[in-house]
Amino acid sequence: MAKISLAERTTPYLDEIESWMGKLPTLDIAQALPHPERGAVISVDVINGFCYTGPLSSPRVAGIVAPIRRLFQAAWDRGVRRIVLAQDTHEPDAVEFNQWPPHCVRGTAESETVQEFKDLPFFASLLVIPKNSIHSGLNTGLDAWLAENRGVDTFIVVGDCTDLCTYQLAMYLRLRANALQLQQRVIVPSNAVDTYDLPVEAAREAGAMPHPGDALHALFLYHMALNGVEVVKEIR
Repeated sequence: MAKISLAERTTPYLDEIESWMGKLPTLDIAQALPHPERGAVISVDVINGFCYTGPLSSPRVAGIVAPIRRLFQAAWDRGVRRIVLAQDTHEPDAVEFNQWPPHCVRGTAESETVQEFKDLPFFASLLVIPKNSIHSGLNTGLDAWLAENRGVDTFIVVGDCTDLCTYQLAMYLRLRANALQLQQRVIVPSNAVDTYDLPVEAAREAGAMPHPGDALHALFLYHMALNGVEVVKEIR
């Protein structure tokens, strides 16, 4: 009996995920944040080192800067005053560099927030939370901030990468709410998150693992939705 390949076995599921992606709803800002005083937007890793310069920068990731900036402005205009930037700010000898090339070391241009966010008139009111790993909640100030802001019932999560830091943050917020019996929404707009792409041949030449950006972006959004994260097309 001929063995059926992984590609053949998974094609129906991939087709279903692609169909699901095409049907994601669009929310207006009032639907996403009906009570702005109880809402928060958390952006992860929209910094120079993933958008514009350095070994892990990606034009795909740079493409989410403008949609996120628009979302920040819409949320601010709606009355949201909790906008948080969780950002890689690595130690020079970060253990993570055993898995990834050195990047976004504290004090370097790579670790800086993108200029498009800095140009927002309310940028000084945004809270920056440095992190030293893919997870925004491990050994950072996020837990303390969450404890101080118990009244938040809606989190909008944006940033990069869909399958790495964004996934970890959205899942952490969702699972934390479940564990603590908190009625909280976690919303991820797909147009405001993305991941990098590393084709097979390029990965082989670099001695790295291939990273299919389109596939992993869709799969991890789908997995978030499977776990109760509200995945939408965009928030206007």
